Amino acid sequence: MTHDPNLAAPAEPPSSDNRSEAFQGVREARRNELAEDYVELIAELIHEHGEARPVAIAARLGVRAPTVTKALDRLAREGLITREPYRSVFLTEEGHALARECRRRHEIVLRFLIRLGLDAETAERDAEGIEHHVSEQTLALFAAYADEG
Repeated sequence: MTHDPNLAAPAEPPSSDNRSEAFQGVREARRNELAEDYVELIAELIHEHGEARPVAIAARLGVRAPTVTKALDRLAREGLITREPYRSVFLTEEGHALARECRRRHEIVLRFLIRLGLDAETAERDAEGIEHHVSEQTLALFAAYADEG
């Protein structure tokens, strides 16, 4: 077998320290994914309907009310929302900032996937997962590619 000089050398496998950091990063992203999805949805509901009620959150996510209640309790403890029993849910300033950041990341990933040639429906579905796990460095490359002429 001959070596093609135009091909790049195979990448070295990551060190076990780097792999450990990568796994920790994935676990952290998974922990944050739920909070990010909820604040993004709450912001969307408030924009569309002027309020975000737990029943609407449950319906949109396809989950039961107790699941939403548990998630909202966590978001309140983390300072991302305010709420009162049987009332609408509101984002705090920190919650608004997180929702804006999630929307920004989502839009970049979505534009990137569509630019690659993926249909809009699949791109939307895939962007929901990717947006939580992509680094800022990779996101910047996605944005640059998506915005090319």
